[in-house]
Amino acid sequence: MSPIVDGPMTPSFKSPPFIGTVSLDDLPQCAGISTEMAQGAQHAPRGDCVAWGIPFVVDKVVVVSETPISVALPPTRARWFVFLHTSDVRPLERNASGFISPMRGAGQLNEHAADYVLLYADGTEARVEIRRRHHLGTFRRGWGENCFQAVAHHKPYPLRAPHEQLGDGWGWKQTRVHTADEGPWVNWLWAWENPHPEKVVVGVRFEPVSGVVVISALAAGDVSEQPLRWRRRRKAILTLPEGVDFTPDLDDAGLLQQIRLDMGQVISAQRRLVYPNVAWSDSYNNQLPHVAEREILIEYTSHPDACFHLWDGRVIPVSQVEEDLTGLGSPVRSVSPATQRINLKVVDSSGRPVAVKLHLHGEAGEYLPPVDRHRIINGAWFEDYSVDFLHNGLHSATYISGETWVDLPPGNVYVEVSKGFEIRPVRTVIAVTPETTEIVIPIEKVLPWREKGWVTADTHVHFLSPMSALLEGAGEGVNIVNLLASQWGELMTNVGDFDGKNTWGSRETGGDGEYLVRVGTENRQHVLGHISLLGYRGRIIAPMTTGGPDESALGDPIEILLTEWARQCKAQGGLVVLPHFPNPRAEHAASIISGDVDAVEMTSWGDLYGGINPYSLSDWYRYLNCGYMVPAVGGTDKMWSGVAVGAVRTYAHIPPETPFTYDAWMDAVRRAETFVTYGPLLEFAVDGKPMGSRIPMTASGGTVNVVWQVASVTVPMSRVELVVNGEIRESVPVDAAHASGSWSVRVDKSAWLALLVRGHYADKPEIIAAHSSPVMVDVQGSPMLAAADAVTILEQIEGALAYLDTVGTRAEDIAYKRMRLVLESAHRSLHNRMHRLGYFHEHTPVDDHPAHH
Repeated sequence: MSPIVDGPMTPSFKSPPFIGTVSLDDLPQCAGISTEMAQGAQHAPRGDCVAWGIPFVVDKVVVVSETPISVALPPTRARWFVFLHTSDVRPLERNASGFISPMRGAGQLNEHAADYVLLYADGTEARVEIRRRHHLGTFRRGWGENCFQAVAHHKPYPLRAPHEQLGDGWGWKQTRVHTADEGPWVNWLWAWENPHPEKVVVGVRFEPVSGVVVISALAAGDVSEQPLRWRRRRKAILTLPEGVDFTPDLDDAGLLQQIRLDMGQVISAQRRLVYPNVAWSDSYNNQLPHVAEREILIEYTSHPDACFHLWDGRVIPVSQVEEDLTGLGSPVRSVSPATQRINLKVVDSSGRPVAVKLHLHGEAGEYLPPVDRHRIINGAWFEDYSVDFLHNGLHSATYISGETWVDLPPGNVYVEVSKGFEIRPVRTVIAVTPETTEIVIPIEKVLPWREKGWVTADTHVHFLSPMSALLEGAGEGVNIVNLLASQWGELMTNVGDFDGKNTWGSRETGGDGEYLVRVGTENRQHVLGHISLLGYRGRIIAPMTTGGPDESALGDPIEILLTEWARQCKAQGGLVVLPHFPNPRAEHAASIISGDVDAVEMTSWGDLYGGINPYSLSDWYRYLNCGYMVPAVGGTDKMWSGVAVGAVRTYAHIPPETPFTYDAWMDAVRRAETFVTYGPLLEFAVDGKPMGSRIPMTASGGTVNVVWQVASVTVPMSRVELVVNGEIRESVPVDAAHASGSWSVRVDKSAWLALLVRGHYADKPEIIAAHSSPVMVDVQGSPMLAAADAVTILEQIEGALAYLDTVGTRAEDIAYKRMRLVLESAHRSLHNRMHRLGYFHEHTPVDDHPAHH
């Protein structure tokens, strides 16, 4: 890698000669180096570097792994020594249940990595302990695993807004088309149909009448119809031979390299998707197609007499392709055009049209969207807010309100319809004939969880408009979509949709009250963490971000904590959720200990097959093991079309006598009567008490009766397990769509119990597909506190304090002291609990950090 030079250097620092022992080229051969670091060494900065304005000369490096190494420096007086350093990755060890304990996170928070010692001329020394995620991080940082007292070697920098960059800006490029009728000189083409084509033309005369006319050239030819008129879009399949690679990039003229049109234009080219058409009804919802390696589905528009020009010089008339006259072995073959407009309707058992997610494709695997939806779905971040879904960049679908117009080809059309986790997905084949004018698809509800009082929610969605969110939520069977306004550097999103009072879709706003959208905020800080503030009333809680990029703007100070945001939300009647738990892993430990968090969120992003991450569960279990009853909720963090609303979702129980409202849902989450799921549904009780309950028990302990029921019409279930204090206590296989059971469990000490459901599609690995919030059993005289977990929680708060004290951009002194007091109070609360129970440990004094003075 070339040197890093991210700006001019300060005269306040010099880089003394640093004679290391290993060249970066030889680093991969060093003992103990991981494969990942060995592969990454080629990208390490070298030579004369400037990082954060400080000069460094990188020649040979020192590798500290087995023996101490001394490096001589010329006599130097300095108040500060700045080290440019990194560390290798450290593997996480999992227990027999597959979880991580004690949980220090991927960055091994507070692990003692090394000692650095300054050697003085008088023979004395000064020593400091180098700890991970404090003084250094790994050479490859995982998201959310930031350092508290160190910064990455590139300083943050601003980006030009799209309209300030060369060429068209962000908005226009999403049209995917340019008229090309602008510029400093435009010649116009006009086609004159000769009234006497049988006669010979020997010249042309131009006679002026007014103004100036410039004729540059003319052309003569014979075609079947107006030469400047192209027809409606068509599709074809291009087969490439071995040795010819598909490169979808356009040349300077906007043309594809492998196939071009003379009197027309190739609109798009994508590798053909191969669906299991023969066994379509036996495949599963959202199943990804295979990708044909050598077949390219092209879309084009052309004159009927146009010709395809191939990479090898061959010329093939379009008419021969469309009339199937090219013969066997031709590299281009036609796809039946979708020209028959049909009304498509999806109805429930009463015949009423209902919102659903819809996918259609033809025999060639071509996506067939409604006429008012994208043919090519934009899967990029913050580039398209249409009501579409693009699964893993391959499988396209969209959301309809129950009825839509579609253009379909003759022959078989393959249909996929879904609506959440309680309605059986539909996969059927429709034969389209010239007489077909309407298609009606019935759907069937087979699981009665909604009728039992369970309502669904996605706690974390961005960028959609409230009405788009309402449609997508209804189409996915999600009763509540929490649409979150936020700030991203200099970008503000959904702030105009926040009013602090209305719930879209409620009866008060003209809806039916079954599907709701409420706009809240996700308030964020890059190192300290993120927090979702849902359903609060009144003014927006601002600032929404602090402390600098990429959450906040450059130069923004840290002026408020997550814990303080949470308290403000609660004061305004809202619900506080820790999003995409546990990352970023920092201050939220204090928020939980202080009792300011209502729930932690398990997040899917775009992964339909990853399940609930054991990493997230391991972190959550720490707090349960210490007696903090924090329920689990599900949220997608949807920010692009590659994420479906409710891919992972919250189920919360509202008593039958209580009407369903947004406030009733918040109360259910506060009670912790929830579970999180990718598909399987569950019910779980301990001694007849639901999730979120606390059961008192005498000092002698006792036996509790655990009763459960599970069902799924989406992800096939494979196993149901009982988790007790973070360990699998009971486990039974499940090979049916419904199952139930019970266990008698002896409890001698205070414990929490939760239900876990595993499952997977036949071609996918097993995942944790659902997880309940716990029931806690409080045995008299046996407080819930796992010392090892408590220590890691304290270390996390100490890290947040260290960041506030050192590299975090300071606000006014009064704000800094106020925030520090909040963190110290939370730390002291848990610390004192440990001491009262006889647990003593070494820790960094939170009120005696040198940078604090």
